[in-house]
Amino acid sequence: MVATTVENSINDGTDRQELESAVIRFAGDSGDGMQLTGTQFAITAALTGHGLGTFPDFPAEIRAPVGTTFGVSAFQVNFSSHNIKTAGDQPDVLMAMNPAALKTNINDLHDGSLVIINTGAFTATNLRKAGYEVNPLEDNTLAKLRVLEIDITGLTLQSLEGSEISNKDKLRCKNLYALGVVFWMFGGDSKPTAEWLTQKFGGTALADANITALNAGYTYGEVVELPDGVRGYAVSRNEEMEAGTYRAATGSETLTWGLVVGAQKADLPLFFGGYPITPASNILHSLAGMKEFGVVTFQAEDEIAAICSSIGASYAGALGVTSSSGPGIALKGEALGLAASVELPLVVVNTQRGGPATGLPTKTEQSDLMQAMYGRNGDCPIAIISASTPGDCYETAIEACRLAVKYMTPVMLLSDGYIANAAEPWKIPDTDDTTDFPTEFHTDTKDFAPYSRDPATLARPWAIPGTPGLEHRISGLERDALAGTISYDPENHQAMTDVRAAKIDNIDKDIPEQTVSQGAPGSKLALVGWGSTYGAISQGVTKARAAGLDVSHIHIRYLNPFPANLGELLASYDQILVPEMNTGQLIHILRSKYMLPAIGYNQVNGLPIKVSKIEEIIRAQLES
Repeated sequence: MVATTVENSINDGTDRQELESAVIRFAGDSGDGMQLTGTQFAITAALTGHGLGTFPDFPAEIRAPVGTTFGVSAFQVNFSSHNIKTAGDQPDVLMAMNPAALKTNINDLHDGSLVIINTGAFTATNLRKAGYEVNPLEDNTLAKLRVLEIDITGLTLQSLEGSEISNKDKLRCKNLYALGVVFWMFGGDSKPTAEWLTQKFGGTALADANITALNAGYTYGEVVELPDGVRGYAVSRNEEMEAGTYRAATGSETLTWGLVVGAQKADLPLFFGGYPITPASNILHSLAGMKEFGVVTFQAEDEIAAICSSIGASYAGALGVTSSSGPGIALKGEALGLAASVELPLVVVNTQRGGPATGLPTKTEQSDLMQAMYGRNGDCPIAIISASTPGDCYETAIEACRLAVKYMTPVMLLSDGYIANAAEPWKIPDTDDTTDFPTEFHTDTKDFAPYSRDPATLARPWAIPGTPGLEHRISGLERDALAGTISYDPENHQAMTDVRAAKIDNIDKDIPEQTVSQGAPGSKLALVGWGSTYGAISQGVTKARAAGLDVSHIHIRYLNPFPANLGELLASYDQILVPEMNTGQLIHILRSKYMLPAIGYNQVNGLPIKVSKIEEIIRAQLES
């Protein structure tokens, strides 16, 4: 927690310490409702005008044994009086609902972190399941931390003694009691959560019980005598935010909205063919509820059927979209090659996760760049772009739609588990500010050739099948460079391979030149990133520059093709450092394309890169 001396804006009679920012992590069993608890705290922080970053951390098991470390679910919130770009490196406050939650999160805390312990769950059985031989509350395990022990389980039951709901349902309310305590500790307003509970459960006894538990937790903070070193805190509003209407939005949500707006700007119906897979399923869930915008969703029986249905929709004149994560993208590989070969627009969203194979389904990684670039048989280039923040997913999705339609090609949009599930305050845009790019179907039957080329884009005409005079074959077999009939001619295959590659390369004339996010060309060191490393690199470079270090930040959205000026820009720096959540994929591509002596920092532990690590590697590189 970063303290400051600005005036306390919370008037509840509590002597509060004013903070610039605080990082809070809620952790408990996967049945304890930690995702709901963290989400409600984040929404309240957003509604009160704070800078915000979140990091949901799910267990991979659908339902691990209760009380075990495998089943711990956590939700981290970083809220601040200024703009922030990450969910924070280390928690200032950990709400540990059981021993397993403490066990799995204690090593992430810094000296002096506050741990709120639900002592009601620290039973002999739960301690054994978590792997504790001795109760950590009774030895020196927590010696360097501040500890607030609360029997949240028992106090929740006590607060609901008069409720008509079952004892089992009463225990499920303990996450709301915990939320009430944290609301009080940071001067949060519990009313939005109470209103949400009323809306979710209606005027039922369950709604009343959850609201009662929430208020009881808040009241506990008001009346209890806190131990030394524990007090109430306050974080002021973020005055840096631009005026506008905001909402707390995840990357999956904004990406979904971007796809819908992109289809509207192209004046096309949107067809989504998908198959459920973590962490990409939320895109299917969101689009399924948007039928009023002309969206058609199809949950296929497998990944191959999903992408093939989307290719069929594009053939028929819709904007075909499909999504998956790395394992599913592998299954889609042959059909993705088909879409590139027959040259139809298709948006493919890859929400990356830890691999290989099933890997770490609920953890984040950036290890599918090589798969996106080369993961198809034959020479089969496609356009690739990546989103860098939850809010950026919206703009990136629109751009993916534009490129797919204009160049008649598949476009792979790379997201990942971190930005897909993370939330930030998102200023709701005016869709009228986005330029239309209406589709022009081919209608002229005179001398129609299905593989004639637009001289500017090299895109072939998009003719609706069944239109009299525009009938044409479509197949995964190689076809004649003009007529589209099947061809095994060697020179024709060379020509078709070359023109498909040239079409993708040609996109660099239609995308912005690469800019420098911070710093300037010619610095001693440039950190080059892509995707969700943006927040950590940005904040790390900001801190390094404030300390007088000559370092710049370049973040690449367009990964194939690269912006036309990228090579020249990178060559202006003395040193290039590429932080990635993989074993070195972008750096491999940059080295091979531009012959630059770049070095990498690689992390593949399923977690986002920390700001402190970025600062550390900047200093180490400049000193070397």
